Amino acid sequence: MAIPELNRYELMWMLVLFDLPVVEKKERKAATDFRNFLLDHGYSMVQYSIYTKLFSGKDACEKYYRLIEQNLPDDGKVDIITITDKQYENIISYKATKKLEKKCSRQLLLF
Repeated sequence: MAIPELNRYELMWMLVLFDLPVVEKKERKAATDFRNFLLDHGYSMVQYSIYTKLFSGKDACEKYYRLIEQNLPDDGKVDIITITDKQYENIISYKATKKLEKKCSRQLLLF
């Protein structure tokens, strides 16, 4: 029996975005624990407070909605966005870079 191939509209990306306080030592530990929880469960860091994971469908995401809710830090804000792989494909991403000018120092040789 052949396994049906998932199309790009069935595959789902879960994006976990958060803004957690990190002023107090206890808050920093909670934020680090939450990030480590995401990494331990197969999420990849996109930016320092944005993590993603690919799922086989919306039903597969349901377990992780509850798991994340159970591991939320006491303070801060956590949002979860779920989009199809086809939508994720359309993300436009820019990386800001500054051109470094190479400055040549001219030395004078005096005899």
